[in-house]
Amino acid sequence: MTFKAPDSLAEQIAHHLAERIIRGEMKPGERIQEQKVTLALNVSRGSVREALLILERRHLIAILPRRGAHVTELTAHKVQSLCTLMSELYILLGNAVATGWQVQADLAPFVQIQQRLTASYERQDIRTFVDDSFSVMRAAYPFANNPYLQETVENLQPAMSRAYFLALEQRKAEMSEFLELFERLLAAVIARDFPQIRVVLTAYAQRSCDLVVSALTGA
Repeated sequence: MTFKAPDSLAEQIAHHLAERIIRGEMKPGERIQEQKVTLALNVSRGSVREALLILERRHLIAILPRRGAHVTELTAHKVQSLCTLMSELYILLGNAVATGWQVQADLAPFVQIQQRLTASYERQDIRTFVDDSFSVMRAAYPFANNPYLQETVENLQPAMSRAYFLALEQRKAEMSEFLELFERLLAAVIARDFPQIRVVLTAYAQRSCDLVVSALTGA
């Protein structure tokens, strides 16, 4: 059994602010004032400062000298750079699952996620769909057993989630395409078809990138 300490107060504050940024409630360039957050959440200023450092590490805010913390801008170049990197990290995780699974029970978490994604699609529930999409990578962590890979993905995930949410908010119809890609990915993992895993995950990342850039540019 793996011990998991409860999230620190700073992590909880960071999660609260990250959710607001990811959902678009806090806009690019918007300043985050420590004092306002402290008063709104009834927490210490030190905890807020620590939370802001966490958000900076996760690429959701930038902290600039004499200017304080601001929500980062989403640009086409940043989105393309992020998707290119995340594609390779996803491939590492996909390969790890394909290599490591032994019995059907090992794949049960992924089948359950697929079922939840289908249910979210049928309800047109974008928020839950996005959340469960990123549950896939967390289900893959035990197979990779690589703390450096896990930490890197976790720090980049909020920025990807922000971009992914924007894409689905703009075009709900694309949810069905992502579902089809996940079905193909699961089949490739079961077959231990490593070239196909790369093909599917590269297509997934590229499609996500295209949708976000389209939403950003209004195309």
